[in-house]
Amino acid sequence: MSEEFLKAMAQSIVDGEAEVAADLARQSIEVGMDPLDAITKGYVAGVNEVGDSYACGNVFLPELVMAGEAMKAAIAVLEPELKRKGTSREILGRVVIATVEGDIHEIGKSLVGTMLTAAGFEVYDLGVNVSADQIIAKAEEVGADIVGLSALLTTTMVRQKEVIEAMDKKGMRKKTRVMVGGAPVTRDWVQKIEADGYSEDAVGAVNMAKSLMKES
Repeated sequence: MSEEFLKAMAQSIVDGEAEVAADLARQSIEVGMDPLDAITKGYVAGVNEVGDSYACGNVFLPELVMAGEAMKAAIAVLEPELKRKGTSREILGRVVIATVEGDIHEIGKSLVGTMLTAAGFEVYDLGVNVSADQIIAKAEEVGADIVGLSALLTTTMVRQKEVIEAMDKKGMRKKTRVMVGGAPVTRDWVQKIEADGYSEDAVGAVNMAKSLMKES
């Protein structure tokens, strides 16, 4: 497959062009390109480039969100083709993510989900305003390696603590790690509630998830 095609895929993510990303994905299927190659050698290269630029302060949150949307559009086209061919990507781990009960902030959490999917995690995004019981039930159902809890309000941060305490009671913490995130979350808070990790942004969340999987 031509390097130019893969470069165009990566560029569509860098530019945050969801329609272009999806069109290229469709073209790749038409010409018989391995969907796994399209994802890993094409689009993920773009995600990594945006992630690196974001970490260096060269791009900002809106660009990161647009890159995430473009990645989502490409994966939506390629995932059915992957399943049809029976080749599934190597899964780094299973992650259940949600914005905690009482909180309806979506963007950061969705972006983390998209970036984790792009990196090779199997992600179950439960949405916003999700109760501890719902989060725990899903984690048990899918055998989650990691639970990711987002909270954007100081008033809803306590829900992160409640989920962790409920998981402790069920003896889930030996097998399932907990990552927390959101604007008001600090390292002190993470230590206080005994979470396994936290990140300030989606790029960091992927790195944190990878390192938690190495520890487990």
